[in-house]
Amino acid sequence: MRRPFSLIALFLLSLPGAVLAQVDSRTASLSKQLGKGTDPKQRSQAALGLGASDDPEALKPLCDGLKDSSEQVRAASAQALGKLKELAGLECLKARKSETDAAARTAIQTSLQVLQDLKARAPKLYVQLGGVKDKTGQLRPEVVKVTEARMRRKLTQVGALLAPAKESKAAAQGVLRKHGIHGYRLQTEIHPTESGGLKVKVVCIGYPDQALLGDVEVQASGAKPEELLKVLAPRIIEDAADTFEWDT
Repeated sequence: MRRPFSLIALFLLSLPGAVLAQVDSRTASLSKQLGKGTDPKQRSQAALGLGASDDPEALKPLCDGLKDSSEQVRAASAQALGKLKELAGLECLKARKSETDAAARTAIQTSLQVLQDLKARAPKLYVQLGGVKDKTGQLRPEVVKVTEARMRRKLTQVGALLAPAKESKAAAQGVLRKHGIHGYRLQTEIHPTESGGLKVKVVCIGYPDQALLGDVEVQASGAKPEELLKVLAPRIIEDAADTFEWDT
């Protein structure tokens, strides 16, 4: 049974600021090490760390790593792209299919297969993400953009096929019939909280029929806005999946 409208899935997500900050600083540190480190072994370790980061911002440095002067680093970067499972990595892996080093070429082919299989898997639901609105009026545009990217990444991980921003009702209904799945539109807002933190609210609407289904909210405080949102973005999708029973 679907939960009632206006359900607050989580009143307060309380995480120490140091833990939240680590989400941001670790990716930045590893990216710098991969791009500027002098030791190929350390650069390779940085690439593997980025692959395990579950951070969409790891994509660009890993794609750059495919062009490293060291075949060891190129192989590690290719392997990491398969581990990261960011579908946008397909493009940069395909661009390096002519890799001359055997180990790096094998890693590229393996990760290509992983991402192609991920892209080809049968979807569990169809989701149109209707953007992310900053209701605080204080967030930098790039922070909002990263928040949306993390939500999209998490939606892919829970088995969602993402709908284009502009799609006719007939086209959407055709996708739903083809896959035998349900469609949802998510409207997301970021609000300030009285404690100085942030609240992410998602309203879930049937897609493309526009039937209002309910909403979920998650909150956090104790760190910079960009650090809070990097935790809250995937969490709101997890809670929405549970609330609206997307796995059934």
